[in-house]
Amino acid sequence: MKDLFSVEGKTVLVTGGSRGIGLMIARGFVAAGAHVIISSRKADVCEAVATELSTHGRCEAIPADLGRDEGVQHLAAAVQDRVDKLDVLVNNAGATWGAPLEDYPESAFDKLWAVNVKSVFRLTTALLPALRAAAGPEDPARVINIGSIDGIRVPLMEVYAYSATKAAVHMLTRSLAHQLAGEQITVNAIAPGPFESKMMAFALDDPGSRSAIEAQVPLGRIGRPEDMAGTAIYLASRAGAYLTGAVIPVDGGLTTHG
Repeated sequence: MKDLFSVEGKTVLVTGGSRGIGLMIARGFVAAGAHVIISSRKADVCEAVATELSTHGRCEAIPADLGRDEGVQHLAAAVQDRVDKLDVLVNNAGATWGAPLEDYPESAFDKLWAVNVKSVFRLTTALLPALRAAAGPEDPARVINIGSIDGIRVPLMEVYAYSATKAAVHMLTRSLAHQLAGEQITVNAIAPGPFESKMMAFALDDPGSRSAIEAQVPLGRIGRPEDMAGTAIYLASRAGAYLTGAVIPVDGGLTTHG
């Protein structure tokens, strides 16, 4: 039982790993003894965060802009140059866009489709050789996609492209899980509720709106870093080896009331 949730020694790539939910996950894996590679668009920030995390374990940075296919291919090639196998891929990098219905721009759909959906598909397929090298019947390779409860229920805010692309991530997760199960690669998604992140800062930094959000959450609080890291570690450990094609809401119960 003591090794059931162990990820020690595993190689993990976390995209969007320099802040928010990605940083929560990366920090958790580093503390748990994994070799973590983080990627984000801003090279200086990515390198600084990797340096800080390296004081607690093993972490390195590979900056990349995943909104462009060239950035996806660069990251996949750089990872496979550095490691022989990739045990865990966490597709976390994403973007959001809010605007009133009749002012909502077409460009929002183009940008969010590229970052939130296309990059997940393209990076996963580009890294299949490294994932296959790590895959085994007792310990599959793992892909963990970060969706959102806004892809499960209708969001309160006008984020049409965001909610649509996160719903697409959930379906893509199921499709990839079905396709890759025979190769001993599991694919699951985490659908976060309210967590401390740049995307949620506009609401959580205001005491009034923060209290209103907390009041909507059945468990009565905003998500904490260990809530997110713990779910990702579970999916990457022996405990999660028989789970694939799942979308797990980590939302304090928000999706229990639609």
